[in-house]
Amino acid sequence: MNYIRVKLTVVLLVFSLLLSLVIAVVDYDKLRETVLQSQATEIHFAEDKIIHNLSTIDKVYNLFDVEMAEKMKTISMELLVKYEREPDFGSWDFDVLKEEYDMDIFILDETNTVIYSSFEEDIGLDFKACCSGFSKLLDQRRKEGEFTHDGLDLQSKTGEFKKFSYMPTPDQHYLIELAVLLEDKEIYKQFNFMDTIESLLQEYDIIEAIDVYNSGGNLLGVKTKGFKMNMINERFLDVFEQVRKKGETEEVFVSENGEKLTYRFIPYQADEMRGYSTKRVVAIAYNNDIVAGMLSEYKNQFFRQLIVILIGVIALSFIIARIVSKPIHLAFHDSLTGLSNRAAFEDERQKRVHRNKKHALMMIDLDDFKSINDQLGHVEGDKILKVFASTIKDIISPGHLAARVGGDEFLVLLDTDETENIEKNAKLLIKKFNNRMDEYSFDKGMRTSISIGIASSLEKEPFDELYTRADQALYKSKMNGKNQYSISE
Repeated sequence: MNYIRVKLTVVLLVFSLLLSLVIAVVDYDKLRETVLQSQATEIHFAEDKIIHNLSTIDKVYNLFDVEMAEKMKTISMELLVKYEREPDFGSWDFDVLKEEYDMDIFILDETNTVIYSSFEEDIGLDFKACCSGFSKLLDQRRKEGEFTHDGLDLQSKTGEFKKFSYMPTPDQHYLIELAVLLEDKEIYKQFNFMDTIESLLQEYDIIEAIDVYNSGGNLLGVKTKGFKMNMINERFLDVFEQVRKKGETEEVFVSENGEKLTYRFIPYQADEMRGYSTKRVVAIAYNNDIVAGMLSEYKNQFFRQLIVILIGVIALSFIIARIVSKPIHLAFHDSLTGLSNRAAFEDERQKRVHRNKKHALMMIDLDDFKSINDQLGHVEGDKILKVFASTIKDIISPGHLAARVGGDEFLVLLDTDETENIEKNAKLLIKKFNNRMDEYSFDKGMRTSISIGIASSLEKEPFDELYTRADQALYKSKMNGKNQYSISE
């Protein structure tokens, strides 16, 4: 029964462990997928929110622009009249003009350099040197000779949001540029996308930074001093240009200050293209370490739970094995002797006969056993049966199959057809059982012996025929005086 218990414990343990492991792994994968999906949802929500905010700003400013653009056009025409009267800009008082029109005024020469301005910080700014793409656009506007205006744009030196307009002089030598500060306007305060960026940074821990760049790579919304502009980092220039030209989102993985970040560069273009500023690129940096930390914690939790599950499964397997092993053992073993019963013998012998080409069958019967039961009672008879079963266990090696198939009838299937070995086992059985019966008869005054019939298998012989020959050999032993063995020829 110990063997069955161990075997059952191992089977239950392996099955339970595999089942628990599969369930735990599936649960962990679901949890991991949930975390990643949650991260992806946050990322897409943040992207949609900032893009939607930019789109809203552009649409609102389009409505606001109508009145402002007309005003800037009127002022530009007045300045052209002034230029016809006073072509020497050096004689103009730009501070007075700024106060009169409530706008900054810039004069750009043919090289697109600011030579005069009411905004002194920009005097000397060379667009051809700093912003070649924008400089080409200015050349085009100068040639077209018409009034043009842009949407929300960036003051290159300060990072302030302004609206710019451009009017070339009739001789196309100069461009008169006007700029209106938007940050002090109520419409800007109501639709400031920098406030949206700040709220997103506070709301989502995984977002490290959100930057918005214009087509020239200038960072919007960051105040600067002097002539140095906030430009996109050089290591992102290639991907920035690729996103700007192809209009497709790209990702870059970097390490900053010991943290692993993912930069997503998202193209944005206003519904209505006006100037150089309505085509932008949004860069959002996500902290991969935060998600990795969450997954690591979940993994540690998974292993802790798995250990608890394994301990529970092992304990449960031992308990179930102890409970179930006894009924299973009784189902396949004789309850009195502990040997295999007929059902177990039939099942096992089919496997062995199929597996081993050579085998032999010993059919054993206790001599005069009915008389013992009649005179001494079944209790004593059962004791003798136990003694003989113990004798079989001592003589027959575990590799062979022994079974009690009737009241005093026993079968032994040997995995050999060598006569010498077979006879050796038969002689030992008879001798040792007689010795034990000598001790028993001393107490009870009665004894019994065993008769054995042996048959070795023939090639392709059905088991039924082997059984019949062993039975005939047993009958021969009985007829020859009992307490002996006979071998079927």
